[in-house]
Amino acid sequence: MEQLPEGVDHDILENRIVYALKAIIEARGCTLPEAQDVFLARYEELRRDRPDDFLLPREEYGRNSYS
Repeated sequence: MEQLPEGVDHDILENRIVYALKAIIEARGCTLPEAQDVFLARYEELRRDRPDDFLLPREEYGRNSYS
């Protein structure tokens, strides 16, 4: 995956979805749907490679996030 802005992984791991999407949009100049695709791909990579670093389990991740 193309390099993402510093802090995106941290935001993803800490369930800060809107902040991660905003950083992706600003860095890539992409649309929200494109940023969501990038976010999801990186989320899955992190779940695979760093599962213990997430604050929330998969089934609770994203609850009460309105993006």
